[in-house]
Amino acid sequence: MTTIASTACSRDLGDELRRLRESATSFSGRAMAAHLGWDPSKVSNIEHGKVRATEVDLVQWVATCGKNLEYLEEFRSRYRHAFDAYFVQLPENLRTLAMTEAKAHTITSYEVIVLPGLLQTREYARALLREGGIEAPEDVEAFVQARVERQSILHRVYRPECLFYVHELALQTLVGDAVVMESQYLRLLFKTHVLRVVPANVRTVPQSKLTLYEFDKAQPVVFSETDMAQVFAQDDTAVKRARRMFNRLDAVALDPEQSRSKLAEYVSGLREDFHARRTDLA
Repeated sequence: MTTIASTACSRDLGDELRRLRESATSFSGRAMAAHLGWDPSKVSNIEHGKVRATEVDLVQWVATCGKNLEYLEEFRSRYRHAFDAYFVQLPENLRTLAMTEAKAHTITSYEVIVLPGLLQTREYARALLREGGIEAPEDVEAFVQARVERQSILHRVYRPECLFYVHELALQTLVGDAVVMESQYLRLLFKTHVLRVVPANVRTVPQSKLTLYEFDKAQPVVFSETDMAQVFAQDDTAVKRARRMFNRLDAVALDPEQSRSKLAEYVSGLREDFHARRTDLA
């Protein structure tokens, strides 16, 4: 068992081992330790992703939980890179992201093309996933529900401090129809204390989306995502680059009140367009 800095992935996979213990055995953490002949702190540290379990540790854990060699190999293939400073996984795996969001005390993000997932309405998320054409149609509702459930962190008593930078291009991108967009704009109007718009006329701004998660007792995590992969970075260089990027955005973005005014312009524009279409039809 090796003690190193925990990562978003190690915390996720450690929690997976905890859930396996609870679902497959009647052991508490302390009872699991006694059964395996370990110190109780070892079980706790593994389940919290604070230490790397050895190959033997994993074999003993999985066997105690009644799982076969195929399960062990599948889990071990994911666990092998759990403590890497840079970790890449498929975008379909939402557990690591959801756990990272849930444990963070500060979330700072930047979106360029679409609006932040934590601020999306159900209708916007559904239209975005359907129109994107990447997810299988039968999976869309499950992804929409997962996105809505992730937003629960914003309603907690001790919710994370969030700041969302959104490029104006994301406001201009039509997702669904005018009804969907109006509802989404109105949602954002009630979130302007955490949202700042980067005007479309500002040049030399970052070109890719990025999120920085900060924690009470763990190192910051930088998260980036494409349609093909999720990247979690915990390297000091990545964190420093992210902070420089957000310093740049802070310098060029509209302040909260200006952002609110900008959003109101988009709501008015939609309503004017709708009224014009009704007049044309008449």
